[in-house]
Amino acid sequence: MAEQSTEKLRIRLHVYDTDMPVNIRPQDEPLYRDAASLITKTMNTYAERYKGPKNDKEILYMALIEIALRYEMEKSRNNTEPYDDIIKKLTSEIEEVLGC
Repeated sequence: MAEQSTEKLRIRLHVYDTDMPVNIRPQDEPLYRDAASLITKTMNTYAERYKGPKNDKEILYMALIEIALRYEMEKSRNNTEPYDDIIKKLTSEIEEVLGC
């Protein structure tokens, strides 16, 4: 069985206006960098629009809601549960006909 590496990589992520040290698995580094970039871009968009009327905390929450909404929408598009049920029923019927 392939042994999974427990080696961690310490990197610094620039997220909006903050540099953050994080310990990650080396193979996850691109994902972390992409996530930091998404947060920064979203924060910049909201900061450009609402800086002044809204404080930084409200802008942060607005950006978090947008990112979470994207995640939830993507998750619902990838829901395979209804298909799993149909496949189980079809498999059961096929096995019944074949006498398995």
